[in-house]
Amino acid sequence: MKKHSGMRPQDIPILLKVSTFYNRVIDLGNLGKGIILPEPGLLKKDIATGLKISPSEVTESLGRSAFAGLYDPDRKKVMSQALFEFLQYGLKYTFPQQPGALVRGIPTAHSAKPLADLIQSNEPYVWPSADGTVRGQAIEPLYPTIVQAVNNDPLLYEMLALVDAIRVGKTREVTLAVEELRKRLLVTA
Repeated sequence: MKKHSGMRPQDIPILLKVSTFYNRVIDLGNLGKGIILPEPGLLKKDIATGLKISPSEVTESLGRSAFAGLYDPDRKKVMSQALFEFLQYGLKYTFPQQPGALVRGIPTAHSAKPLADLIQSNEPYVWPSADGTVRGQAIEPLYPTIVQAVNNDPLLYEMLALVDAIRVGKTREVTLAVEELRKRLLVTA
């Protein structure tokens, strides 16, 4: 086994991608009730393709996450409670970020859903991107390919925006982001 050298920024999007894969809510016809069903056959290559990260990076990341107690390699499942606690209490110290220059980009943190529906702000935060439609303060994403990866995965986009709110937000934004992440990771209070 490789020596564990600590978490890396790409570990968070990879864990969230695995989590969103297993936590999709499926509506059963007209019953109006959603149940959680794992989709069969999540493969590392699917994660790599979805996040535009190499398969070897995904393998190494899941190994680090397993060592840290955030991922169960036998069940191929994220340890939701542990991940939630890490995001809530450790993320802003492990992967700190401060708003940068004004750039065009894709909204994140309090400027993206779901927090954009709850918080009014004249200072948008964005991931720098030539394809972006909003001008705001730059927030470097946890991994460079995230900006492209979220185009096809709205749930992952929401979760990564919430993660950024924890990284750069003030008390109110962080509190709201933590509660929204709790819902999405299916962690009980």
